[in-house]
Amino acid sequence: MTTRKMALVTGANKGIGREIARQLGLKEHTVWLGCRDLERGENAAKELRAEGIDARALRLDVTNDAGVKEAAATFAASSDTLDVLVNNAGVAIGGYASPSEASVEDMRTLYEVNVFGPVRVTQAFLPFLKKSGQGRIVMMSSSLGSIAGQLDMTSPTYGVNLLGYNSSKSALNMITVAFAKELAQYGVKVNAANPGYVGTDLNNHQGYRTVGEGADIAVRLATLGPMGPTAGFFHDGHADDLGKHPW
Repeated sequence: MTTRKMALVTGANKGIGREIARQLGLKEHTVWLGCRDLERGENAAKELRAEGIDARALRLDVTNDAGVKEAAATFAASSDTLDVLVNNAGVAIGGYASPSEASVEDMRTLYEVNVFGPVRVTQAFLPFLKKSGQGRIVMMSSSLGSIAGQLDMTSPTYGVNLLGYNSSKSALNMITVAFAKELAQYGVKVNAANPGYVGTDLNNHQGYRTVGEGADIAVRLATLGPMGPTAGFFHDGHADDLGKHPW
């Protein structure tokens, strides 16, 4: 077995996920690109390998129970430990409908990917993370999931009142805390990351931050030392400090 650290990033064939994988790869991690479309995943992995990164594609549909278990079995054939799991896969649908007009079906789709997906993947890969003894789990959240931010009339996100998407990220924050409390005894740290408003397919590239800037906080949380925090919600911060984000 290799001593090189292993990392799995979901939704990693493009956008922030691909950049997180790239940055972890440059930090000497073997990166597994979890992708629903394996062909796109293979293409992304090939591009990363051209940069000298040990990148591998893994078919992984976070909404499919059997598929997630199969992905874990595929991973197990190559490694018995996982050091980093970044639950990055997410969707934003339903437009800007008001809460009173929001589609329940759209909410179901959002929760299937943004909430239940990270739970499925985390549960399936926990045996590998526990065995690592230094596992790091990062949940890709959003400032829109901050209840404090949604109640602060001076917040730049106050007016973005999306019933489905916002609440899915708030739920993910609580899931972060729940896993962190359980897994502390195994040396596994679990934190939520706010990448900021990054220009990706998720928002039709309207965001003002680059994928590199958005990936930074996830990579920092994925590579925390033994004295690093757990059960927190963070943005970039300054210098060597992590910026704590209000729940």
